Amino acid sequence: MKVKSKAVKSRLWYEALSRAERAIIDLTIKCVEKVRSPILAKAITKILGKIMKTLEKGFREKAQEIGRDLAQRLSKVAEKWGNRRAPNWKSDKKFIEFLGVTALNT
Repeated sequence: MKVKSKAVKSRLWYEALSRAERAIIDLTIKCVEKVRSPILAKAITKILGKIMKTLEKGFREKAQEIGRDLAQRLSKVAEKWGNRRAPNWKSDKKFIEFLGVTALNT
């Protein structure tokens, strides 16, 4: 239920999942307290993995977008202050991702 609510809030519930996949999750939530069938468990695991992968991908893309902008701004400021390595910050993927994740978590 938690994963479903995250997927609905991030608007990927309808975009990432087929009608059948959404139905499997909805019916399982409504009708089953504990999944006993290995076939159903395998199907649900596959669907939840798909949701989590899509959620993670969206977060990473946002972090890179925000981090790229921040890295460019910081690079300009550091260049003005005389830092010779600052131009390299614009293309440093790890630095960009660090800035983006930090910004998203605050």
